[in-house]
Amino acid sequence: MCREPADTNCSCPEWAKDLQLSIGTLIHKLEAGHNLLATSLYRKKANSRSSKKEAMRITDSFSQLLSSKDGLLAFSKFLKTEFSEENLEFWMACEEYRKIHSDNKLRTRAQTIYQEFLQSGAPREVNIDHHTREFTLQQMAIASKNCFDAAQEHTRVLMEKDSYPRFIKSPLYKELLHKPSVRKLKLSFR
Repeated sequence: MCREPADTNCSCPEWAKDLQLSIGTLIHKLEAGHNLLATSLYRKKANSRSSKKEAMRITDSFSQLLSSKDGLLAFSKFLKTEFSEENLEFWMACEEYRKIHSDNKLRTRAQTIYQEFLQSGAPREVNIDHHTREFTLQQMAIASKNCFDAAQEHTRVLMEKDSYPRFIKSPLYKELLHKPSVRKLKLSFR
């Protein structure tokens, strides 16, 4: 897909710094999955039967996959092999966006997310229709915690219907089935 360079008329150095920090934090936390598990409330060692059962639940529901730490990490790795990791990264950025409490940070982060994932020609542009993109832009004027809901849902449906079935058939999923511990964990990428 041919992409045009993003508009760089932003005069706010904070934006670039915030974006760099957010992306660095996200990458670090995805790669440091074992550290997140060690500090979580779910320290108990799961027996192999319940671990396999948890991995099997991922087959039943895409929502189960999104709530499984190990499943999410494996799915992210799979998406990278298909060069479509921006969909999951956008979904996770939206999840984190909802956790922001400051109105100023909401506005700043909304602009960052829009310019990174939704703006035409964005560096990691997700595939959403024009109407959803325009609706999201209108919602951003309010800067509510739900301004990305339509675009996030659109992306989630695309992953569920397109990438998820291929992931379930992939060697990465089979590897996840044989992993000794699979735990459910609420993700936090701050």
